[in-house]
Amino acid sequence: MADDRELVSLDEAAELLGVSTRRITQLLGEGELVAAREDGGARQIPTAFLHDGAVVKALPAVITLLRDAHYSDDEIIEWLFRAEESLPGTPIQALRDNRGREVKRRAQVAGF
Repeated sequence: MADDRELVSLDEAAELLGVSTRRITQLLGEGELVAAREDGGARQIPTAFLHDGAVVKALPAVITLLRDAHYSDDEIIEWLFRAEESLPGTPIQALRDNRGREVKRRAQVAGF
């Protein structure tokens, strides 16, 4: 389910996308994905960010907008999973439902 905060390792994310772990590291570096650190441990990616063997459509654009608003990776993840009555649901659910325009509009104003 899209609102599930299940996390996977970079290796597991690579397997889900059918790419190398190095490619996942590149996606993180390029801002196409964000990862969480559990208690200072290894980086992990929410499975909700991955769908049908790809990064959820429009997620990279939303990450960029939130970074432009000075959100940290942890804050971006929290924002994506925070329920929003006007969507309805969470931003990550809306992205997975191909409602990226609505989410991008909200991300544009998130820092103001």
